[in-house]
Amino acid sequence: MIHIAETLSIHTVEGFLTHPEVHRLNELMDLTLEHDGRDRYDVQRSGTIHEIPDLPSEQARIIYEPLGRLEMTELPPGAQSILDTALDRTRPSIVRALPSITGHRPWIFLEYQAGQHITAHADGIAPDPSAWPRQIAAASVTIRSATDGSGSFYVETSGSDAPWTPSSTDIPVGYTDGMRFTHDGADCSSPWFNAMQRTRWTVHSALGSLVVFGSQLVHGTEPVGTGTVRKFLTLLTAEEKPPSPGRR
Repeated sequence: MIHIAETLSIHTVEGFLTHPEVHRLNELMDLTLEHDGRDRYDVQRSGTIHEIPDLPSEQARIIYEPLGRLEMTELPPGAQSILDTALDRTRPSIVRALPSITGHRPWIFLEYQAGQHITAHADGIAPDPSAWPRQIAAASVTIRSATDGSGSFYVETSGSDAPWTPSSTDIPVGYTDGMRFTHDGADCSSPWFNAMQRTRWTVHSALGSLVVFGSQLVHGTEPVGTGTVRKFLTLLTAEEKPPSPGRR
């Protein structure tokens, strides 16, 4: 059963990647970007992994990444393998904090240059809170940090009722009683979101550490000053569980 606390949690797995794995991943991404050309995933990219209802992809991209970023959704197999292996060996730590997690979506590569950042937003339980699989959290691991220590990941908390749908007794199967869901538009496209008071918590994690954050937790990144930030991101999911024997 999925509890709302899982979708608002934050957890870390230090040493998720070893130093040799971090080095190898940087090598693989350097080779891929050299072969394909950086622009293919950067200035020539019109789409984004983020969506805003009723807005075209290009407008959503501008709201989420005002100064752009590099985004690669199809990784070289070697990189995907390293990350999947690391996730498998650290799964007990992740499941201890988020017991509903049973799977994950393919990894995504992100790179931020000077001035680039992602604006504050909550992902929500995508693609539909009542459908399976359910996106319960995201997880990111940094393999290169800005030279001046900038570009930090952050989460934001708030006691406001503004992000939440009304309480309901008609909760989809698979959630605990009292489950609530964030509204569409929990991002900088919405006046109510921009006006909502929030408290920011900035994360300073070592290279190779995995940061896991719930799908209904507001998050973003601060602008990079000098240098480059590189990270990989995956979305952690809860798959539909078969009914117990004797149940229908």
